[in-house]
Amino acid sequence: MSYLIRVEVPDRPGMLGAIATALGRAGVDIVGLDVVERSGDIAVDDLTVEMPTERPPDVLITAVESIPDVHVESVRPHPGRLDSHRELELIEEISSHPDKGLQLFVDGIPRIFRAGWALVIVQEGQRAWRLAESQASPQTRAGSLPWLPLSRPIVLDPSVHWAPEPWYELDTELAAAPFAGPDKVLVVGRPGGPVFRATELARLSHLGGIVTTLLGTT
Repeated sequence: MSYLIRVEVPDRPGMLGAIATALGRAGVDIVGLDVVERSGDIAVDDLTVEMPTERPPDVLITAVESIPDVHVESVRPHPGRLDSHRELELIEEISSHPDKGLQLFVDGIPRIFRAGWALVIVQEGQRAWRLAESQASPQTRAGSLPWLPLSRPIVLDPSVHWAPEPWYELDTELAAAPFAGPDKVLVVGRPGGPVFRATELARLSHLGGIVTTLLGTT
């Protein structure tokens, strides 16, 4: 069974080795690593691990947090290893098939950001509708999104940014980024978390800008 663990660790030499040793003693193998964010003295990393099916995921938390100053932010089932070249591969795929580019984009975003779904929405006046959606996207119509137009990528907070209730079901963390203008937006849902980090928001924005250029979208 594969899991994705997001951990906060002190950003100093030897910490990943200590985590690998603790997981190894628990019968868990690290098969992938992705650096999410580094800020001050703290690093946030995503680890893909494999463990026997009969072992409960609590084993992962116990093993990792046995190391002083290391915190597990989330543990989720994961279908496979992380791919450090996934953004470049998506850009290449869209470049080769621009007629399907927008659909390829929303299909690729959940894989890149380990999310559940993604959709692109446009708003005109008080009406908003989706231009493209990935599999598992909530089917509820947006109606009107009062936080549009959007000038920068943000984490959507249900107490501040209105959105249809199904978007927030299953403790879904939401991020939004402008796409081809402030009235078009990419929305990404990550059921069960973790929360989107500032570096992930920046990546969403940059990737959306590149795809906009590729597709000539306005």
